[in-house]
Amino acid sequence: MSDNPIIQPEHWLRGPVANVPSMLQPVAHALLQARDEINQAMEGFPENGLWVKPAEMASVAFHLKHIPGVLDRLFTYADGQELSATQRAYLAEESKDDSSQDVARLLSMLNAGIDEAVKKVGLIDAETLTDERLVGKKQLPSTVIGLLFHAAEHTMRHTGQLLVTAAIVRSDPGK
Repeated sequence: MSDNPIIQPEHWLRGPVANVPSMLQPVAHALLQARDEINQAMEGFPENGLWVKPAEMASVAFHLKHIPGVLDRLFTYADGQELSATQRAYLAEESKDDSSQDVARLLSMLNAGIDEAVKKVGLIDAETLTDERLVGKKQLPSTVIGLLFHAAEHTMRHTGQLLVTAAIVRSDPGK
């Protein structure tokens, strides 16, 4: 971290995100805020702490893998599509420890996933926001806006969990 960091306001106070419909600005702002907070928290994070599960909580690595995966799945449903075999396989692997993945690789995947989600937010036709969408094997009902809102809040929920877990692991990587 820099000795004199430039402090910026949260994304929702930085003005509109380019190419994102006004009704969907909060979704883009939440995703970008999560990306910033996670990247900041991961600066200098110990590689040996990625898979640590203090008090059996989900590891930092799990959250880094889960966020882009869940965004991909939720945006697939918002687009009215079923999950692919690749998406289902990724879901099955999210919680498995994989020591071949380092902080830089996991952050790269997270950042790419969030950037892709923000790009997709910009492609949503605002006229479709209340269109019904079916989710998962059980085909549970939602809407485009419901899925997008859930994408934002779910990402922020995991961001908070990641920040707490990272702080605990930094204080004692052996936990």
